[in-house]
Amino acid sequence: MRLKDKVAIVTGSARGLGKGIAIKLAEEGAKVVIADMAGAEETAKEISDNGGTATAFQVNVAKQDEVQALVKYAIDTYGTLDIMVNNAGINRDGMLHKMPVENWDTVIAVDLTGTFYGTQEAIKYMRQKGYGRVINISSGSWLGNIGQANYAAAKAGVVGLTKTAARENARKGITCNAICPGFIETDMTLKLKEVNDGAAWNSMMQRIPMGYAGKPSDVGNMVAFLASDEAAYITSEVINVGGGMIV
Repeated sequence: MRLKDKVAIVTGSARGLGKGIAIKLAEEGAKVVIADMAGAEETAKEISDNGGTATAFQVNVAKQDEVQALVKYAIDTYGTLDIMVNNAGINRDGMLHKMPVENWDTVIAVDLTGTFYGTQEAIKYMRQKGYGRVINISSGSWLGNIGQANYAAAKAGVVGLTKTAARENARKGITCNAICPGFIETDMTLKLKEVNDGAAWNSMMQRIPMGYAGKPSDVGNMVAFLASDEAAYITSEVINVGGGMIV
């Protein structure tokens, strides 16, 4: 219960990676706001049914006013905000020379600008409080990946944003770190097992030195650590959780 009575927001947490993060924070004692465009109520109920504390909030992180309302909701509901996890993200893959401009704009708006809004609004409050943990979910793709010019650019931007926020707010008792997940089992990635008799899945496994895909809880464990007082002297870091795939 390292996070007992702490209040956390996790964006994009109705399913997949974000859901795994939210569940772990709740298990550690945090009161969690499940923030997503749809499905947040179901995840919040699942956490509550298992003894945790969670509420749901519908939000499009690409809209500043909705993110402002999200942070206000968390503070009004639980009296404070200690942990901000900017996890919401989308991908619209395609080769650079064929990429529609709208696919570039949409991914940048959600993955990068949405993270900026969440970081900014949380830090405004945390600076007054003199305490906070901002954890931004980037990706190993920030180093570049074929067919992901928009996603890679957004996730690289998240790294730069996180490091700048860390430097600006370190003396205010706020730490800011980025996590880069590798290949994680989610409903979306598990579909690869159905492609060409699992050939795509097996190809990914060969790229991972540990030989298997991670689980959302693997990333959740790192988020919980960075959110805890045990990580009080860790800031501006980019931490890979990828079984050795990210180099």
